[in-house]
Formats: sequence, structure tokens, C-alpha cells
Amino acid sequence: MTAQDFRVEKDSLGELRVPANALYGVQTERAVENFPISGLRPWRAFIWSIAAVKRAAAEVNFDLGLFNDREVDGKKFTAKQLYSAISQAAQEVMDAKWDSEFVVDPFQAGAGTSHNMNANEVIANRATQILGGGLGRYYVHPNDHVNMAQSTNDVIPTSIRLGALWRLNELLDALKGLQSALEAKAVEFDGIVKSGRTHLQDAVPVRLGQEFGAYARAVARDAERVARSAEGLRRLGIGGTAVGSGLNAHPEYHKRMVKKLSELTGLKLYESDNLFESMQSMADAADFSSAIRTLALTLIRIANDFRLLASGPSTGLDEIRLPAVQPGSSIMPGKVNPVMAEMLDQAMFHVIGCDTTVALAVQAGQLELNVMMPIIAHNLFEMMQVTIGAVNAFTERAVKRVTANREKAEGWLSKNAIVITALNPLIGYSQGATLVKEALAKNASIRELAVEKAKAGLLKHRDEDRPVKAEEIESALSDLRKLTEGGIIGGSVGG
Repeated sequence: MTAQDFRVEKDSLGELRVPANALYGVQTERAVENFPISGLRPWRAFIWSIAAVKRAAAEVNFDLGLFNDREVDGKKFTAKQLYSAISQAAQEVMDAKWDSEFVVDPFQAGAGTSHNMNANEVIANRATQILGGGLGRYYVHPNDHVNMAQSTNDVIPTSIRLGALWRLNELLDALKGLQSALEAKAVEFDGIVKSGRTHLQDAVPVRLGQEFGAYARAVARDAERVARSAEGLRRLGIGGTAVGSGLNAHPEYHKRMVKKLSELTGLKLYESDNLFESMQSMADAADFSSAIRTLALTLIRIANDFRLLASGPSTGLDEIRLPAVQPGSSIMPGKVNPVMAEMLDQAMFHVIGCDTTVALAVQAGQLELNVMMPIIAHNLFEMMQVTIGAVNAFTERAVKRVTANREKAEGWLSKNAIVITALNPLIGYSQGATLVKEALAKNASIRELAVEKAKAGLLKHRDEDRPVKAEEIESALSDLRKLTEGGIIGGSVGG
């Protein structure tokens, strides 16, 4: 590259070459050189949210009369021109026009100064272009104008909160879609009575629809947890500046910023009741992250149940059939794997890892500031992205297309000796346990064996020295669906 491919900018540390056409400037370039760590870039939510803060700050500071007229390169600009250029540039960033200019690795200097300056420089240079200037001339200054009345220390936690809230409805919509798909399958599968299983061993019957209905309710409860934890993110500490005292910010700045950000973003936001606490603590982010982790645990459990229920098909449970979305083996012809459930597992393992990082970073703050905010931001936004994508894919390509194998499900149930539990009120636990052992030893149907014993007069009523009739056994076990509806099945039989 030639000298023409660069421009020279200067900051408090001296001069540095910056790519000639870059909207970012010298402080961003230093961060790029200092942190060639992962090759990752900031998530769109983090870019959008910090630009929203910059636009709101420009409007609030202008309304408070804090912008002055300015002369650069012999050109004069009114306060309104400066504010308007910043506002337009920030809106362009919010609209994703300049995402490629945000180039600092998420693993960067503490607190997020590099991300903040990346935003300040992009908006300042773009505003300068809007005013007719060249890149690096800074008719609008990154610190004095774009960062007016702000510090990284209140901008970054505010941006984290806004970015998470910006995608909240998208996350909740994904969960609602999964819940609805599971509920639809619960209705579709309600007529299929199958073996329940506890400890991975045979248990009393359930309906396949009941299993799916429980999955739906679990997802709904986790969505409620996520929404509830997000309420804490609505409390903003913008205006605390460096430590919470509000130094260099107008006394009305905090209140006006919260109101302006509410208007710009359409989000319900609240003023902080203690700016010092808002600077020190990232507990609200930890709360939100942990709610997503809890959701991840639920989704792993559901995905693993899908894998178990679909296992086989010849040598497993084979009670549900997952759609064949791709060949399952490069060596075994015809093999089809539960790939969408496997994907969901892996995605949620990653989410749990992200939450662990957030938890460690949240506790690592000292005194007036948490300097680990960049990695909190990256992992929180990554959790949301991965969860939204994984849930939507699992819903569309697995849940909506899953089918039931009634023959196999009901076939397993016919061999399940644990349906003897329904006879507990009639013959008691001990006689029932003896029957189960004999049925398993003979590979016999528990119903047929119990009827045979009753006909031979070998079964007694639980609390009476009176034979149980074969008709009583038949009545208790004639409709296995009744065993899935609760109540005492054999208790009303006898006399």
C-alpha cells in the first residue's frame, strides 16, 4: 500500500496512519493494532445502541444550549449545523449504513473505551462529510461534540441495556413460536397413549400429547423469566459520566436522556434511582443472562427428549419420527440423524458458556466501574443471537414437522408391566410387585396375567380377605387412557 492509501491523524499519544477512506480515526486504529485477538466484530445490537445514545445526546445537549458555533479551516458552522450533522450521522449508523466501520475486536481495553471511540470517530467523520469536509478534518470533534456530557463508563452500560432490549421482542417471538408449535403437536398427539418413563425405566402411562404440552408450558415459563429479568435493563445510568457524580453533564441531562432515548427507540425506559450503583453494578445484565441460561437448560432437556423418543428406528424407542433434513452418515447409507435436536443442544451449550463468561465478568468489577463490560456486551448479544437462530430453526425444521409413531408407542405400552400401578387401590402394592416380577420373567402381559390370577382366585383385595374378580381387573385396565387422567382407578370397584 502506498502513502496515498493512508491519512495521518494525531491524538494525545502522537501521530498514526489511518486508512484513507476509513470513517474511524486514530484511536480506533490504535485499538485495531492493540487487539488483533479473535477476528470478531461487534454485534449489530451494540452498534445500533451506541449510535442511539450518540444521537440522543446530541439532541439533548443542543436543546440545553451546550453546542457553540465553531470555525474550522476558515469555515464557520452554527451550533444547529453541528448538532444536525451529528444527528444525521448517528441515525445512519443506527440504520446499519456503516457497520463495516466498526472494527474493534470484542476482546479489547476495559470498560469499552475503544468501542465508544470507534463510534465517536465514525459519527464525527461522517458528520464532517455532511458539512462538506474531508475525512480526518473533524469539523465535528469526536470527543468535544459527539461524546459531549458522556463517558465510556455510562455510555457502554447504557448501550448494553438498550441493545438487549432492542432484540427482546425478537427473542420472545421465537419462544412464542416454539411454544405454539409444541402446543399444536400436543393437540395432534393427544390420542396416543404410551409408556411414561422415569429414571429411563417404564412408568405409568401418559399421552404423547401430555409430554408435548409439558414442553410447551416449560418454554412459556422460561419466556416469562426472560421478560421479567429484562425489566431491570430498562433502568438507565446515562448521565453518571465517569463515576456516577454526573460531572460535566447538565443537571437535567440524565432525565432528558432517558426521555429522549425512549422516544428514539420506542422502548420503555426508566431513570436510575442511584447513578453510582448504575456505574458500579452489572447485576441487571447478569440477571438477564441467567434467565437465558435457564431457558437453555430447558431447551437442552427438550432436545434430548426428542433424541430419545426418536431413537432407533429399529433398535430404539421410535415413538416419534423427526424429519429427514439431511443424510446422516458419510459411510452408512440411509442413516438419518436427529440433527436439529443436536444443533439445539450445541447452541445451548454455547449459550451456557456465554452466561458463565458474563457471570465472571460481572463479579470482576472494582469500586466505581466494571471494566469487563466489552465481554459482557459481546456474550450477552451473542447469547441472544444464537438462541433466536437456534430456536427458530428447531421450531421450523423439527417441531412443526415431527410425526408420531402410534403403533410403536402403543406397542411399548402393551408390554409395560408398570400399568399394575392402577391396581394398587384394588390389590395393594405387595401383590402388584409380585405380579410385575412374574410378568417380566414370563414376558407376559400384566393385564392377561392379573386376569388369569383373579380367575384362579389367587388375588385378594388390598384390605380384605376377599378374592378379586377378573371383571374388576378388566374394568381397571380396560381403558389405558383413563390411567393418564388422574384419580383412583380401582378404588371404586368392589363391594
